[in-house]
Amino acid sequence: MTNAPHSILVIIVARIGDTLLITPGLRALKIRWPNAHLTVAAHPNRRELLDGLPFIDRVLSMNKRRAPWLGHFPGHRWDLALVYGEDRPLLHYALRVSRRVIAFEQHDAVINARLSTAVAKPTQAMHAVDERSLLLAPLDIAVNSRKLAYQTLAHERETAQNWLQDRLPGTGPVFGLQPCSFPSKAYRDWPEAHFITVAEHLLRRYPTVRIVVLGGQEGRTVADRVAEKLGARAISSAGQLRLRESAALISLLDLYVGVDTGPTHIAGALDVPMVGLYHCHHPGRYLQPLEHSNGIFIEHPATDSGCPRDHSMDAINLATVERAIDTVLDNAGFAPAA
Repeated sequence: MTNAPHSILVIIVARIGDTLLITPGLRALKIRWPNAHLTVAAHPNRRELLDGLPFIDRVLSMNKRRAPWLGHFPGHRWDLALVYGEDRPLLHYALRVSRRVIAFEQHDAVINARLSTAVAKPTQAMHAVDERSLLLAPLDIAVNSRKLAYQTLAHERETAQNWLQDRLPGTGPVFGLQPCSFPSKAYRDWPEAHFITVAEHLLRRYPTVRIVVLGGQEGRTVADRVAEKLGARAISSAGQLRLRESAALISLLDLYVGVDTGPTHIAGALDVPMVGLYHCHHPGRYLQPLEHSNGIFIEHPATDSGCPRDHSMDAINLATVERAIDTVLDNAGFAPAA
């Protein structure tokens, strides 16, 4: 841009992972223009993911049903807007309220003609952070750190610690399991029985360990069943905590083991020692946490063989996961019982 923008709007109406995947780009925008006021419009149920991030000045709630009613009358206008996604109401809103709008090329020639820059979508697969960062290329902004950003607040960690201590008292390490993705992508779930076996392996090797089985309301049945099977040293938090409360609990973990889903992105952003399991339809090399200090990310064996969604995650065998867990814990300084 010839002149530095005084105000920037970024629109991201998406699930947990997709919201966090743009945080490296948001950070790069603020580094490039530290005096610009950066506003992010996010899904009402996900906007709180961005709370506390020092490079964001304001977070708004936005969805495609609300967007058509906004921006028609004189009011705040932005110098620059970046829009992630293909929802026409969000694009039209950005075009109403910003002098310059950048988005990926759409399947609509009229919208493309109105965009300041319609960025071509990549023709080859790349990591999701790099793909989303392509919207910064017209601004000549490079993303120097590809690590996702999430910030827990002190009172949230204290509340999570109290919640855990009230329900699973102890002083030993805390390991977390995330057995379920969301229902529309349940093919990414590793078998429930495998999570139970892994947890039993951990309980044997680490006599003071406490295990929390994580998940949202939609995964509560599985999480509760796994925790019940493990006995008194395990508890399910699924469906019991709000989003930021659950993230604060994840921040307390000494180990996170989970499938490809939103909390796995949160654990990666928080740099929790972790093992991630990825389905071949969504390879880990394009989604796994980057710049992570102690993580092992396991690909489905069929990842490079044209994998449909119906390939079972059972193909990731128990021994592979247990070895990865032992390596991560060894790197973190946890010695198993003699």
